[in-house]
Amino acid sequence: MAEAKSTGAARPAGVAWTALLVQALLPIALILLLLGFALVESRVLSAGNLLNLLVQASYLAIFASAQMMVIITRGFDLSLGTCVSAVSVVSALAMTGSLAAGGEATGLAIAAGMLFGLGMGALIGLFNGFAVAWLRVNPFVATLGSLNICLGIATMASDGRPVFNVPREFSALVYNGSVMGVPMPVVLAVLLLAVLHFVLNHTVFGRALFLIGGNPTAAAVAGLPSRRYLTLAYVLCSLIAAVGALMLTGRTGSGEPNLGGNLTLESIAAAVIGGVSLRGGIGGVPSVILGALFVTVLSNGMNLTRIDGNVQMIVLGSVIILAVFLDRFRAVAR
Repeated sequence: MAEAKSTGAARPAGVAWTALLVQALLPIALILLLLGFALVESRVLSAGNLLNLLVQASYLAIFASAQMMVIITRGFDLSLGTCVSAVSVVSALAMTGSLAAGGEATGLAIAAGMLFGLGMGALIGLFNGFAVAWLRVNPFVATLGSLNICLGIATMASDGRPVFNVPREFSALVYNGSVMGVPMPVVLAVLLLAVLHFVLNHTVFGRALFLIGGNPTAAAVAGLPSRRYLTLAYVLCSLIAAVGALMLTGRTGSGEPNLGGNLTLESIAAAVIGGVSLRGGIGGVPSVILGALFVTVLSNGMNLTRIDGNVQMIVLGSVIILAVFLDRFRAVAR
């Protein structure tokens, strides 16, 4: 996990212990949360539910990693949820349209759907990145605007209804299949997160994002093309979200104009809870995975113990506030 570098000065013992405690808090809380729900509802630790947790966390980890790309630059993407909906609808329309025009060319239809879906994601990210990096629009305002644009696209393109008849082969490719017994969503998430981890930690672009978020002045002095890197960060955010949208479309078997749901809130929550700092410059794939697991276990446990959905939203919002509060201690520790 990429972190802010130490200046080499000795830190007070109290600060060091605080840093260690905060870093260990999430794994400990995750275990206690899982065991606590298991005491109330034994199905929480059943093999079937644990596998379901892993699959659900895979999706959330993908969306949280998308948010991480812009959070480490001191931004965020409020349009992620509706981006997912727009990509789902566009890709489903491309697949069904190709099948209607080309008969039995299922492979070409799937390729067309994936191409249009990823292209839609790239365009949304380019719009966000241009607004934030070049027009200097606040990320909140820019992505709030694109949230409504994406929602309008998804609703108009689908006429407000699901797009059915997505090829079953597509669902088999991204959802129903498995590799050595490991569900395909988990396999795809691991591959994507591994590539992203490499990009963030072993490329000039990845290191530049941390510098831009952690110390914009130093990035400018170093002569980094900050605007281009920032634009690319938003493009990658939406592209990663588009990959997750294609996977969810395969799971539902249709293009859904409301597929994004609460993904924006949940993805930001998973990233921040995992330790991706809203101050910028701090975060990494391991943080995202831990945060996604925590949010998934929390949501799954509350569902199995039949906690009211409105109460669940209150709990998740409270956990986000607590995570931001703890981020203060991480900042002091560094």
